[in-house]
Amino acid sequence: MINKIFATAAEALHDLPDGATVMIGGFGNAGMPSELIDGLIDQGARDLTIINNNAGNGETGLAALLKARRVRKIICSFPRQHDSHHFDALYRAGEIVLELVPQGNLAERIRAAGAGIGGFYTPTGYGTALAEGKETREINGRHYVFELPLAADFALIKALKGDRWGNLVYRKTARNFGPIMAAAARIAVAQVSECVGLGDLDPETVVTPGIYVQRLVQV
Repeated sequence: MINKIFATAAEALHDLPDGATVMIGGFGNAGMPSELIDGLIDQGARDLTIINNNAGNGETGLAALLKARRVRKIICSFPRQHDSHHFDALYRAGEIVLELVPQGNLAERIRAAGAGIGGFYTPTGYGTALAEGKETREINGRHYVFELPLAADFALIKALKGDRWGNLVYRKTARNFGPIMAAAARIAVAQVSECVGLGDLDPETVVTPGIYVQRLVQV
């Protein structure tokens, strides 16, 4: 019997190793899997590469992971806001590496990994420091930069409901990066507010099919 439900975040993250690349869903706090991040802090993995839209804010969630000094590198599109003080302090001290990626490019690089695409050309970033060291090309009179896909060892995402097969539905825009991150990671772990029985989810509302989700935790 297929049952992807784990009792706790600690059990679902037990084999996440030091040095892993981890995608974390969320647009700021919307859709951020805070309980899974807390479980990751308790689990103790270090030297992580984190892929997220932001670089944490306040004292909880991703900011708490940064504060615990578990992150070696962060790949994101929006690292600074008024309360991103933990990232700011680490970056100024040279204790964390930042790879800045425009938001559309970030989403497409993640999607490309999940879709098995080897890369893509985009005009975003051409002629800027973000294009340094990357292949460029002129297509139909317009200049483009070649971007590589972004894959991960683990993805930590948040959904509204899931079943034991891992099918997921989300709450409005809290889905944000969740579906593409689930597809781009070797192991996707989803925290859900409710685990429901098989058949209780309307197939027309399932956004992430269970084939992309390996583990589920109800919080």
